[in-house]
Amino acid sequence: MNHRLIPLFLAAAALTASIAAGSDAGILNTLRRGHPRLLVLDADLARVKQAVESDPVARQWHEQLLRDAEKMLREKPVERVLIGPRLLDKSRTALHRISTLAGLYRLDGDRRFAERARKEMLAAAAFEDWNPKHFLDVAEMTNALAIGYDWLFGFLSAEDRATIRAAIVEKGLKQSLPIYEKQRWWSKAEHNWNQVCNGGMTVGALALADEEPALAAQIVAAGRASIVLAMRTFAPDGGWPEGPGYWNYATSYNVFYLAALETALDTDFGLKKMTGFPETGLFRIHFTSPAGLTFNYADAGEKAGSAAQMFWLARALNQPVYAGHERAMAESHPHILHLLWFDGRSRAPQDDDLPLAAIYRGVDVAFLRSAWSDPNAIFVGFKGGDNKANHSHLDLGSFVLDALGVRWAIDLGGDNYNLPGYFGKQRWSYYRLRTESHNTLTLDGENQDPRAAAPLVAFSASPGRSFAVADMTAAYAPKTTRAHRGVALLDRKQVLVQDELEASQPVEVVWNFLTKAKIEASGDRATLTQGRAKLEARILSPTGAKFEVISASPPPPQRQQPDVRNLTVRLPSKTAQARVAVLLSPAGVAGAAPKLEPLQAWIAAGKLPPRGAVTEENR
Repeated sequence: MNHRLIPLFLAAAALTASIAAGSDAGILNTLRRGHPRLLVLDADLARVKQAVESDPVARQWHEQLLRDAEKMLREKPVERVLIGPRLLDKSRTALHRISTLAGLYRLDGDRRFAERARKEMLAAAAFEDWNPKHFLDVAEMTNALAIGYDWLFGFLSAEDRATIRAAIVEKGLKQSLPIYEKQRWWSKAEHNWNQVCNGGMTVGALALADEEPALAAQIVAAGRASIVLAMRTFAPDGGWPEGPGYWNYATSYNVFYLAALETALDTDFGLKKMTGFPETGLFRIHFTSPAGLTFNYADAGEKAGSAAQMFWLARALNQPVYAGHERAMAESHPHILHLLWFDGRSRAPQDDDLPLAAIYRGVDVAFLRSAWSDPNAIFVGFKGGDNKANHSHLDLGSFVLDALGVRWAIDLGGDNYNLPGYFGKQRWSYYRLRTESHNTLTLDGENQDPRAAAPLVAFSASPGRSFAVADMTAAYAPKTTRAHRGVALLDRKQVLVQDELEASQPVEVVWNFLTKAKIEASGDRATLTQGRAKLEARILSPTGAKFEVISASPPPPQRQQPDVRNLTVRLPSKTAQARVAVLLSPAGVAGAAPKLEPLQAWIAAGKLPPRGAVTEENR
């Protein structure tokens, strides 16, 4: 640094520090006195009870939660048993039980539920620690006991409150101070760890804020400064790079955080208006197929699961389409917060005029579908993305395909996190994370570059031909000088996957398509069957390419999938220039094969501006 600039730098730093100190000094001035003050206020319960009486979905969920609570009465409290290096399973079990039991006690007054929640809290409070080496465990256990402490404050004895409060302080909140003070690990992360840890710590701090004001103020201030780093990841449009599973985890704790601030302090510090966050519920809607499955890139599973935070987002952002979607998704597996945050509005995506094709520039993912209301509709999730993203796989250019109510092109998802080196040097040796296990290209049988990214460079939502194009050149460099993949939905009836590449020398090109379907392949045609549903696959280019079915099972102890096979396209020989085009058609769809156009024509028709560029649309 230029020495003449040091005084100016120090002055600016001092000014920033003084502003931060001034703004944080009164951070608890608006604290709501008394309990409950977290997530759901007593004033909200009348609305919830009315919904249970008048809305059949709310009534069904209430009955299901009561059945769940009755089972919990017969279960033993959690014990401190680690799975691998993690206590996370026990933290989540405690959170689920305590929130369910305490929430139903607030609604129905059944003291059996309150007493069982009390036992769960005291059991967790007695643990020697909450496993701070894996801080997610601490965050979720702190969240669990803080919710129980707040919601059952009037039920618990003074002695119980003291025991639980001490555990929250010593085993939860104080464990975060060195991380905040040194600004390390999750406090400066831009992924789910940030939201989960800040969410758990802030909920814990607000539960005890009148009894531990100095500690609470310190944590609330530090959490506010930290969580913005992760919330910036939602920009510009609400997408999430870690895949749908970690979208759910990250947003659930982001909403724990914001909801607790609003009920306890009557403010969210303006954070829910951060760029991309108000739209992130649409990302969940778009990444969920008509069959209820997700485009499960990264370490994610196929099933969408439930997301009670969608109800909170619906009310906080006046987005009834979020509520309508979540009513359908939660079905028979509600969380207590589905009931306590219940939003009876039931606006469907088609009623909200949501587009059938959507692109998320922040994460380079696109979605194409033929209809919103038809369970047999075609759905394609297609990604460029960044192999460096947290929880990523080497899957640039991969896609999933649903049609006729079933998934044809699958993503296997992650493997056992306890495999040696799963998050370390051995990560790219595991089959489910390697390029060959994804619906993309492999060159010479090698992985993509783990440092590579593949931006989406073109997109069109035209009804007759919606498409997206990814530039995957960096994924295969230095072997390739150009590599593009385009995926198109033609007349909302067929899917065309077209690859074009140029290499510095001849390479072996393999096109991969993992599926659970039974396959009959002959030459350039293949028929895939699942039950009564059939999908026809046809190689349109190059001449001489053939389908070949190969195994998709890695050696133990990796997760086995004997019902999965890989429908590959093999080219006649190595090549330095290739166009591979495959047409995928649900059985019964009539029509001639489309005329192939070079991907440069696709790009010209749907060219996207560089990220961050000012256009008439975003001016």
